[in-house]
Amino acid sequence: MRIFLTGATGYVGGSVATKLLERGDTVLGLARSDMAAAALKKRGIEPVAGDLNAYTPFVQVSKRVDAVINAANSDNPFVVHALLDGLKSTGKTLIQTSGSSVIGTYDNGEPSERILDEDTPFTPEPEKAGRSAIDQSVLAAAKGGVRSIVIRLSLIYGRGIGVSATSIQLPKLIDIARKAGVPRHVGRGLNIWSNVHIADVADLFLLALEKAPAGSLFYAENGEATFKSVAQSIGRMLGMGDRTQDWPIGEAVEGLGPGAYLSFGSNSRVRGVKSRALGWAPRQGTLFNEIENGVYAEVYGKK
Repeated sequence: MRIFLTGATGYVGGSVATKLLERGDTVLGLARSDMAAAALKKRGIEPVAGDLNAYTPFVQVSKRVDAVINAANSDNPFVVHALLDGLKSTGKTLIQTSGSSVIGTYDNGEPSERILDEDTPFTPEPEKAGRSAIDQSVLAAAKGGVRSIVIRLSLIYGRGIGVSATSIQLPKLIDIARKAGVPRHVGRGLNIWSNVHIADVADLFLLALEKAPAGSLFYAENGEATFKSVAQSIGRMLGMGDRTQDWPIGEAVEGLGPGAYLSFGSNSRVRGVKSRALGWAPRQGTLFNEIENGVYAEVYGKK
């Protein structure tokens, strides 16, 4: 297959691109700079010049490929507009990468018993309303001749197999722990997120590309943890022990940015019922093992 992939130099997109190349597909990747184009060429990916707010490049490339995977920015509607216009009535595949923070609530580190699967309705918090609308527009395109699929990722961990080796959320928490001398979590840190290994994520993308019907929504998850337990695991990896520190939401926002609300202080508990019904069988190790004995210990551990 010929597949166009945005985010091919990123953690998720790069890992998916590597898997596609390994199985013999031709991959075209969005290049937003000369440096990105060079990095893509080095990995055997054909660069396509453009940026996420462009239109014509996406419409044109959609005509040259069999499928498109958008893994660059879950919150950018402009690339989705262009891709859907280019793919309309073709029967070709579009996989939109989303995230489970879209179902998160403002919990400030407190726990919740709320668990959602792919069929559970929800009303997104204001800052995620745009992403939810993008997801719905992609799913609705199934009625317009696009084999559209949305994959919502939970907290991702593990060694990337593309250009980027590590994820985004965990390194931020590791950096905070180093600077503060103690791992921190929003509030009491009792809020819970589902999580998933990047290798299992890549497997789900390839499986969805092959088998998913039009209009499919999938959650990618294989376990869950409180942010306090994540902080404790980081502390053990850094040689700080199990002690952690509560972080009032105001201070957390100053230290982590707005993500403190729905990325680090929320509950995002999901179940990939339809993912598993498709045949997805995640098999990688746990989040805690990866922090303490895997790529995070290797890259960020005590020297």
